[in-house]
Amino acid sequence: MRFKSYDRLHLFGVVARHLSFTRAADELNLTKGAVSYQVNRLEDELGFRLFSRLPRGLYLTEKGRRLLQISLPVLSDLEREISDLRDENPRHVIIGMSTYFASRWLSPRLMRFIAEHPQTGLRLQPMINLEDVQNQNVDMAIRWGNGQWNDMEIERLFICPAFPTAGCAIAGRVETAGVAAVLPDVPLLHDRDGSETWSNWHDVAGLPYRPARDDLVIPDPNVRVQAVIDDQGVALNDTLVSTEMNAGQLVRISDVELADFGYFLAYPKAALDSSGICAFRDWIMAEAGSDMP
Repeated sequence: MRFKSYDRLHLFGVVARHLSFTRAADELNLTKGAVSYQVNRLEDELGFRLFSRLPRGLYLTEKGRRLLQISLPVLSDLEREISDLRDENPRHVIIGMSTYFASRWLSPRLMRFIAEHPQTGLRLQPMINLEDVQNQNVDMAIRWGNGQWNDMEIERLFICPAFPTAGCAIAGRVETAGVAAVLPDVPLLHDRDGSETWSNWHDVAGLPYRPARDDLVIPDPNVRVQAVIDDQGVALNDTLVSTEMNAGQLVRISDVELADFGYFLAYPKAALDSSGICAFRDWIMAEAGSDMP
């Protein structure tokens, strides 16, 4: 039997992203009941459950995860092709990234790309949630982390190890008592819910990791840097904060670092079929290579 409910796959992707009928309904401008009904109809046609409905919320089943991994890139490619067909002029290549990376690394280099590729329009799309690239209408994203993602094609741009930084007051406490004594008593700043970055750093440092209630999630890295400067907590940063470190606003409080962290390109498998995306990818990889020691 042929599958017919392609329109419901988009709705499924929205629900899977939020793991909530209520939040998906808000985004789609539908009622919660209508979203739930459409998911049930999709599951009936597929012949298997996409979600486990538990008292604490929705969870993707194994088959649901597999369908999500297959369907999202296909739908994204289809939307991209339709957009290209609608436009008489070539559309801009949309690159998603944090404003932190854009201002501290990419912006000083952009004129070189424009000079070398005048025929390729480029738009930088500020993004906070870089884990969710496929639902944010970008052609390529630049992610920070250790590259351990399997939802898209991943290429290492450059390594930039992560290490703990603090403002002057907390750094003074660390200098007196040591990092092992101070870290359990100050908020740890995270980039997103469920992040394992601080846990990974504690493992490398050989220290016990105990998440605290006063730990803070601050997705915007620029805001996170300022929170550290203001002594609101300790965060993992990299050498892109060298300006603040040289000015004495931020202090590295440990030699232990996550050596495999850095910046990575993330894009759907078919993205490089576009000459514009391929041109940007080749250019930025060359730029990153010129910065490597």
